[in-house]
Amino acid sequence: MTTFVLATNSVHTSALLCDYLDDRLQAGDTVYAVNSQRGGDDTSAAEVRDGEDALNAVTARLSGVADVETHQFVRENSPAEDVVGYAEEVDADELVIGVRKRNPTSKVVFGSVAQDILLTANRPMVVVPQEDV
Repeated sequence: MTTFVLATNSVHTSALLCDYLDDRLQAGDTVYAVNSQRGGDDTSAAEVRDGEDALNAVTARLSGVADVETHQFVRENSPAEDVVGYAEEVDADELVIGVRKRNPTSKVVFGSVAQDILLTANRPMVVVPQEDV
């Protein structure tokens, strides 16, 4: 029995992460899908709704194979803090994230949640590349 934590922020990312897990999941595995929003003035209703849609996509795709739980955090933490903290809380065997190719300027200006997760997580990780949409 393997415990996976998926970090998702869109239906597209959820689909890619589920594609990765399709061949890996077995009966008895658990998938925790996590979406994190900063909250307050930094988060719009549309972003919360998009996060819920992303989590629902994971449930729809994987609940027939594994136990799936979804969690949307809106508590003023950075998304990386929420994802890494939750992976530790559930003692995840594997953390699954998606990454986009970004130019150096956008990395400096906007930061990178994936990069923060990669640098702070102490769990085995899979990084699924995604094309810009």
